[in-house]
Amino acid sequence: MMRKVFSFWLCALLCSCHVLMAQQTIRVNNQWDFLKSDLGGVWEAMRPASEGSPESVPLWQKVTIPHCFNDRDGVDPDVNFYQGPGWYRTNMDIKNPYNNGRTFLHFLGSGQKTNVYVYTQLIGSHTGGYDEWSVDITDAVKNFLQSPEAKRFKGKVPVAIRADNTRDLEMIPSSMSDFNVYGGVYRPLELVYTPALSFDAFHIQATTDAAGNEGSLTFSSSFINAANLKDASLEITLRDPRNQVVKTITQPVALSSGEQQLATLSIKKPVRWSPDQPNLYTVTAKLSSAAGTAEWSGTTGFRHFKFEEHGPFLLNGKRLLLRGTHRHEDHAGVAAAMDDATIRKEMILMKQMGTNFIRLGHYQQHPLVLQLCDSLGILVWEEIPWCRGGLGGPIYKEQARRMLTNMISQHSNHPAVILWGLGNENDWPGDFPEFDKEKIRQFMSELHHLAHQLDSTRLTTIRRCDFCKDIVDVYSPSIWAGWYRGRYTEYKQETLKEIARVNHFFHAEWGADSHQGRYAENPEFFIQQIATGKGADERTGDFALTGGNARASKDGDWSESYAVNLVDWHLKEQETMPMLTGSAYWVFKDFSTPLRPENPVPYVNQKGIVARDLSPKEIYYVFQSYWLTQPMVHIYGHNWPIRWGNAGEEKEVRAYSNCAEAELFVNGKSAGVKKRDSQNFPAAGLRWNVVLQPGQNNIRVVARNGKTTVTDETTWTYQTEKWSKPAKLIVEKENQGNTTLVKVKAVDANGVLCLDAANLITWSVAGNGTLIDDLGTVGGSRKVQLANGQASIRIANNNGKSVVAATADGLTTGLIEL
Repeated sequence: MMRKVFSFWLCALLCSCHVLMAQQTIRVNNQWDFLKSDLGGVWEAMRPASEGSPESVPLWQKVTIPHCFNDRDGVDPDVNFYQGPGWYRTNMDIKNPYNNGRTFLHFLGSGQKTNVYVYTQLIGSHTGGYDEWSVDITDAVKNFLQSPEAKRFKGKVPVAIRADNTRDLEMIPSSMSDFNVYGGVYRPLELVYTPALSFDAFHIQATTDAAGNEGSLTFSSSFINAANLKDASLEITLRDPRNQVVKTITQPVALSSGEQQLATLSIKKPVRWSPDQPNLYTVTAKLSSAAGTAEWSGTTGFRHFKFEEHGPFLLNGKRLLLRGTHRHEDHAGVAAAMDDATIRKEMILMKQMGTNFIRLGHYQQHPLVLQLCDSLGILVWEEIPWCRGGLGGPIYKEQARRMLTNMISQHSNHPAVILWGLGNENDWPGDFPEFDKEKIRQFMSELHHLAHQLDSTRLTTIRRCDFCKDIVDVYSPSIWAGWYRGRYTEYKQETLKEIARVNHFFHAEWGADSHQGRYAENPEFFIQQIATGKGADERTGDFALTGGNARASKDGDWSESYAVNLVDWHLKEQETMPMLTGSAYWVFKDFSTPLRPENPVPYVNQKGIVARDLSPKEIYYVFQSYWLTQPMVHIYGHNWPIRWGNAGEEKEVRAYSNCAEAELFVNGKSAGVKKRDSQNFPAAGLRWNVVLQPGQNNIRVVARNGKTTVTDETTWTYQTEKWSKPAKLIVEKENQGNTTLVKVKAVDANGVLCLDAANLITWSVAGNGTLIDDLGTVGGSRKVQLANGQASIRIANNNGKSVVAATADGLTTGLIEL
């Protein structure tokens, strides 16, 4: 069943991504040199170097773009991640095919301040790490190729880029933000050739009524008009989701500066876009003039949405519970420099979880993400990175205005987008001596009006700034029941209280950190310490592992077991609130942050539904059991290799499923059939108390929905031996070709595995081998807490001998020779 669903989505992806035509776009990925430091000037990147001479220093390395120069150090447990300049250089073969055409370098995103040089000439600069921008290099290229210096480069054009993520209080986002402010050219870089007259920004405003009786399209554009032409002819063709031509408009265009409205179009009963049926229309525009023909192609969709006062959310006239999560642009081994295939994989995993909504936190994201949201059917909240720290001066404010303007201009064609986010946690001071709430209110109000001026069809929103909650259209307060404040059983009462406080409510950010692979037989041992009735808002400093009131984030075990309980409770309660618009779990994937060096995986926010390498945690399947329509079943604890308890003791076994009933088999014997009831917590009633035998146990479940049957199976070891405190580390190896998987176990003085041990392990290697580390995952960090007394890491063998050591304070070191 899941294979069929995947095929449908994959077809949608292949059919609906934006295409730029008659305007040649070439990704310039390869043949780049990189230097992770500053230069005395751009000449140091351009001067000739003879072998062995001082001019060959500093040493550059070969990289491909996208490239993030914090790809590893963002999660290095022993250093602060690098914040400063980095240089890129290459020699480009530039041949514009258009007579008197223009040549651009187009950045999809580079962080955080960028300068572009052709040879030694500064051509353009940009501040802001997340919006798209272009620099026209036409004249600089022409001048260079006519200069005496060109001979040395044999017809190619030397280009250098300086990307800089140095801390700067007058720049957004704040370095106090709970994510790394990365540096590098970490999204694709494109060489673009256009005719002398071509489209610059092309906008489509698609609207329809709640019943879908009428559809309206308005087309507008700004132009690149290097030849100062006055007239052109325009042809716009609209095709429906079946690729049938709906209408073609042909008309003259009197060219003017700035954006101008081109045409309007009405259609009866448009095929509407929704998460279940993400129907997209295709628009092709041809601009013909004395300069030739330029062409633009993209997609749009018709949908009508509304946030009712005090809930719920309506899409196309019907209630839709928004079932969402959040996304950071961050991935193991590459940080922000994710390739297209990985982005697609991530977004498909979200859709296969049942997601119909996403908040893109906390900045404008890769255009492919928005295209995939359109294609897959995922509604979007996208926001600018005015995140924490307070409010800066004129330079700061101008960047925020510019990034809001660019985000709306660049992403307003996407039917998936319904909310423009103006900020995040703007009640969090610290970057400036002054923290003036009234000035923050004034600027928030300015951004709110600017957003509506730029796009009258969507709403504005922020998360967690109560003194601005009356300014924006939709407000999300802080509700972290069961993690930063209170118990998760208080979630509903806190939510209902907040729904009553604002006209239009949404719940962004809830969840729990979980250390992948760590489970507990009693994950709520600490719960009586947690005060109730004190609210569920997270406050400054609550992320710290010391100080403050008792809370799950500090006093819990960070097990997947506790996270499963918390998520299960939230999802069951969300089904009982008809006025709830929806919520978004924070966050879909673990990501790096400079604020959490003491976490079980250092410098990683571990609230992800999946790990930083996209491997699912247990809560992924809990979400599926509530949100997915295709039948599924999953035995809770697949990666729980060893359970423990007394001989003959009954242990709870759960299955998470969206099917009507399920039957459990333990070692081939039926434990009975259970009926699913979403309000029967936990696991919607699909749980059994059974006796596990010491040693191996086969666990199998069969779930049924009418005539449809799905199954799942796993094997557990059951340990009845008792252990005392950890005394030593035992290291084992598993050869895997060019790499070796090395595992460590903490055992007591009698050699019994300590299944609750959570010691911090440090890996090291001597010899030819190298650690495959700095990935920000449980199996890819050289410092990591044990999960159920165990941890692992991979070693690149490098065709030689090595000795690997695992150390922990107070324990005998474990050693093994490879």
